[in-house]
Amino acid sequence: MSFQNIVVPVDGSDTSFAAVAKATEFAKAFNSKITVVQVMVLDPYIAAEYISSAQTNELIERARSAIVENLNEVKAKLSSEGLNVETKLLEGQTVNAEIVKAAHDVNADLIIIGSHGRTGLKKFFLGSVAQSVLGASDTPVMVVRK
Repeated sequence: MSFQNIVVPVDGSDTSFAAVAKATEFAKAFNSKITVVQVMVLDPYIAAEYISSAQTNELIERARSAIVENLNEVKAKLSSEGLNVETKLLEGQTVNAEIVKAAHDVNADLIIIGSHGRTGLKKFFLGSVAQSVLGASDTPVMVVRK
């Protein structure tokens, strides 16, 4: 099996950087392109005007700037290793749905996602983006635990 395009969601955490490291291994082994994505969650109450009329919102623009900076840092690191890298800032209300949609949109062969490995009540109350992606994606998913 060959992986031509790998999607790696990041959020700035050590866990997501572990997923980036694993994606780097795969990309080098299979000469794959890596698409690094990060989701900006848009709360409909805060972003109502932004969503409906394309007006700016200072809070949203600061979040966007931080995400773009994070994506650029990851891209620079991977590009310095000679990898073919693309980044995408995703916007939506559900992180896992945006990741699955992005993987579909770029025709990804694999999603490599980090997981904090929460169990019990923490998992129940905090949820698991990785588990939600696993359940919703037609694209194969590799979960990396730090």
